[in-house]
Amino acid sequence: MRRFILRFLVCGLGLTFFALEVRSEGLAPSNSRFYYRTSAGSTGSARIIRRYWRVPVIHPDARIDARLDPRLCRAATIAEERANARSKARCWRYVKEALVAAGVIDSYPKTNYASEAGEELVRNYGFRQLPVRDQFAAPIGAVLVFGHGNECHVVIRTKKGFASDYWTKNRCKYPLVAVYGKFSS
Repeated sequence: MRRFILRFLVCGLGLTFFALEVRSEGLAPSNSRFYYRTSAGSTGSARIIRRYWRVPVIHPDARIDARLDPRLCRAATIAEERANARSKARCWRYVKEALVAAGVIDSYPKTNYASEAGEELVRNYGFRQLPVRDQFAAPIGAVLVFGHGNECHVVIRTKKGFASDYWTKNRCKYPLVAVYGKFSS
C-alpha cells in the first residue's frame, strides 16, 4: 500500500513539474490564442476564432446598356429559359441558338468551339469588344468569353447571373478573355 501511495505521489509530482515546464516555454493554455510547436522546434501561435458569421457575397444585378441592341436582352431571356441545372458541355451551341432565336444574328454561326466565338461574332455579325474587365460589370445580353488554353466557355449575361447550357450566378473558373456586344443601329 505504501508503495502505491509513493508511486502515486511521484507521478503526480512529475505531471505537475511537466505542466510548469510547458507553461514556461510559451505553450500555456489561452482563451484567445492556440500555441503549438513548429517542426523546427520553435513556438508558434494562431488566433482562436470563436464565432463565424457567413456573409454571402452579393454581386449587383446587371444593368441594361442603352447603346446595345435591345434584342440582346431578349437573347439573355431566351438563354436563361433554355438553360439547364447542370452543364452539358454545349455552351457555345446554346448561346448561338439564343442569339438566332432573338434575331440578334441572322444565320447560325459556323464555328464549333467556344474559343472561336468572339472572333466570329466580330468578323461576321457586327459585334464589338466592350471595355469590360469584370464579368459582373458586363451589361445584360453581353456575350462573355472565358478561356485558359484549350479550355473555354461562353455565356450570355442575364440580370442575375450567366446563361449558356446552364444558368449560374457564380464566377466562372476560367479567366475572362473578352466581352462582346452589338450596338443598335
